Amino acid sequence: MNRAQLGAALRALRMASGKEAKAVARSALMSPSKLSKIENARLAPSAADVERILTAIGVSDEVKAEYTAAARASATETTAWRLLKRIGTHKGQQAAGALEAQMSMLRLFQPALVPGLLQTPEYIRAVLRRHSLSEDTLIRTVNGRLERQSVLYDGTKSLRFIITEPVLRWRIVPPQVMAAQLDRIASVSRLPHVDIRVVPLGVRQYDFANHAFVIRDDRMVTVETVHAEVVVTDPRDIGLYIGKFEGFEQAAVSGDDMLTLVAKIRDGFLRQQETG
Repeated sequence: MNRAQLGAALRALRMASGKEAKAVARSALMSPSKLSKIENARLAPSAADVERILTAIGVSDEVKAEYTAAARASATETTAWRLLKRIGTHKGQQAAGALEAQMSMLRLFQPALVPGLLQTPEYIRAVLRRHSLSEDTLIRTVNGRLERQSVLYDGTKSLRFIITEPVLRWRIVPPQVMAAQLDRIASVSRLPHVDIRVVPLGVRQYDFANHAFVIRDDRMVTVETVHAEVVVTDPRDIGLYIGKFEGFEQAAVSGDDMLTLVAKIRDGFLRQQETG
């Protein structure tokens, strides 16, 4: 099924349901213009787009599975960061938040930076400054990321984070701010449905920390590269990422051992602050 056929099918299903485009778009967490572009084959929908649209229409699970599988025919979608910046980085936060609201499990691997859901406002600003955003866009994007963090307190979800030890030591903010960021990680790790693990530098590794990735409900993987965001929906490829995550999960420390490591690094930053 090509883009035109998929768009026409989605439009036909919506018309048959008797639901107006605006109502479906609102329930699907997208703009009416985006829905119109999808239905008229001017925009290729992702598997997540199709699933949200069909959920809003109210079709059966069988129909939803059929058309979501069709959307996965183009298994990998790539969107350059420059295009996301043009659209609005704060809108990217809204899109991520919509995905997180619908998922039941998140697995995130990050070898470079503190994951966005765990970042303090100061850390977020430091990360975003490299994008040369206007002050207004910067504020809106920071607020958008902070709003997304409400998902941390949703006890119906399982949130699993794996970060490498260099993430805790990579100083993109002053020592005192970095110490506060580590306190934030330790605090969130105590939530019963949140699992934060750290891969220590001193432990022998059998895999490579190539890049960050996020797995949502075994249905979608988001990969951040230097130039673009890549979305993977082919189950075979998703399985590769799940295997990689589980491998690092076994090599990582958790619980009290993780908290001890984080506290040790935090104390080092505080000593740096005291000595100037």
